Amino acid sequence: MRLITAHRILIIAGIAFFVFYAVVRGYHYLTGGTTTDLVHTVVALAIAAGLQWYFRSLANWGKR
Repeated sequence: MRLITAHRILIIAGIAFFVFYAVVRGYHYLTGGTTTDLVHTVVALAIAAGLQWYFRSLANWGKR
């Protein structure tokens, strides 16, 4: 396995984690949570979006 493949796998796992975390915190907010739950949801989704953008930037790596 090349290093870029392992890196991509870890990025995908990070995206999945932050989306899952956002869903859990969003659920807590909708069921009577605090504003902190909403802030965590928004930040987690922003991080997941950033990781997705980074993952897409790796499309040409390893094809050289």
